[in-house]
Amino acid sequence: MISRFTPASPVLRREAFDHPDYIFELKHDGFRALAYVDDNSTRLVSRRGNVYRSFPLLCDAIRTELKCEAVLDGEIVCLDSEGRPQFYELLRRRGQPVFYVFDLLWLDGEDLRERPLIERKRLLRSIVPEQSSSLLYADHIEQHGVDFFRLACDRDLEGIVAKKDWGRYGEGWWKIRNPQYSQYDGRHELFEKSAKRG
Repeated sequence: MISRFTPASPVLRREAFDHPDYIFELKHDGFRALAYVDDNSTRLVSRRGNVYRSFPLLCDAIRTELKCEAVLDGEIVCLDSEGRPQFYELLRRRGQPVFYVFDLLWLDGEDLRERPLIERKRLLRSIVPEQSSSLLYADHIEQHGVDFFRLACDRDLEGIVAKKDWGRYGEGWWKIRNPQYSQYDGRHELFEKSAKRG
């Protein structure tokens, strides 16, 4: 039985930065999830510990494509033709969701959270199929966060995440949001209405 894990939360930071000890990933706009994969099933579990019930085909595809037992950290997203996340398509359950995976917490019985991020990413790269259609590896760049953030903003993406390259799971994680991101428009009001209905 795979233990239950708590996903790490990046701290919000206003300014992008360059640093030789950091890697930088795109911040994918979707539903954060841990994927618990064993021989029989895959469960996608939210930040609050709730199992997502509306992605059975994605769960089946992840289990088929991954040839090991693992706990993956990532984001459920719907992508447009240019590979950009479309949050409202995901929210309305339109399109084909994929799982962008950026970390590996547990593999075949071993807890990896104390290992350096770079080592976890290397192991993750080795188990995610190159030609997968449902399970996508979240790549990164090293050192150059400022230019990377500028590029993310130019492409109207949500932002970037900075992570200490030799850090344990969650150590030195920062999120830098694009303040002009178009898909933020109306989102606060949408979730306020949902909360009132609930």
